[in-house]
Amino acid sequence: MKNLPSLKNLYYLINLHQEQNFNRAAKKCFVSQSTLSSGIQNLEEQLGFQLIERDHKSFMFTATGEEVVERARGILTNVEDLVELVRSQGEPMTGEIRLGCIPTIAPFLLSRVVKLCQKDYPEMSLLLKEDTTERLLDALGKGELDLLILALPVDTSGFHSMKVGIDPFKMVIHKELSMDVAQPINYQEMPDESIFLLQNEHCITGHAITACQLGNSAKINPFAATSLHTLVQMVNSKLGTTFLPQMAIDAGILHDTELKIMTPPGESPYRDIGLVWRQTTSRISTFRTLGLAIREQLLQQPD
Repeated sequence: MKNLPSLKNLYYLINLHQEQNFNRAAKKCFVSQSTLSSGIQNLEEQLGFQLIERDHKSFMFTATGEEVVERARGILTNVEDLVELVRSQGEPMTGEIRLGCIPTIAPFLLSRVVKLCQKDYPEMSLLLKEDTTERLLDALGKGELDLLILALPVDTSGFHSMKVGIDPFKMVIHKELSMDVAQPINYQEMPDESIFLLQNEHCITGHAITACQLGNSAKINPFAATSLHTLVQMVNSKLGTTFLPQMAIDAGILHDTELKIMTPPGESPYRDIGLVWRQTTSRISTFRTLGLAIREQLLQQPD
């Protein structure tokens, strides 16, 4: 067999590319800076090609180095899947799952998922990460995460997805302002800039605009909140109205407020909740079983 590169050296290369700093990459790999540097030099010698251009102050990846990093990520992900395949034979609901979730779901569902796994799958451990949809999908593709909980629809090209529930949207407004809102609600009659939404990187904004048919941008306030809790505080201050997922309402996000829940007009707007994983994973049975359990959780009222 040819003298193949070691997985350890590929791991060093990936972390150097991610950190763009030898010292930080070495700390992340729990090795000395000289060990990491020697490993990457050894990798270059084995491949017979320069991956990094260096001088005494800085470095940059060559075009070939960039390509090797991408290929190395796929190799290490496949190796991790291989290890999990062997570990999970006969015991699918065991081992570690690196689970990512978006901020408009995580505070209202993850604690229930963790309690579920602790009770029903004690041999399974969850490592949790909260981030935007785009960043989570990128981490999943790079093998940094195993499974995602997202709001659908979203472009999941190259991944498998499983719908686990429906989360309706409700309009909320201060009780005093609600007296001036005619029924049924007509968004065109709302004051300009009276509807508050999250920043664009939060997919719930796109879902709310689409599901609630908010076609007139003049009605949307240019100020964008960073979280659902911020939206609640703004609306509770009588600044306007917003849309919240039922999941957040059930979890008590409106407690200690003077907000009134109103059902948007037309067909009940909603978002789908789904699991997303790589097509190449060997843990499909595990993820589907977990998905069915989460589906049951979503059908129940939170404690």
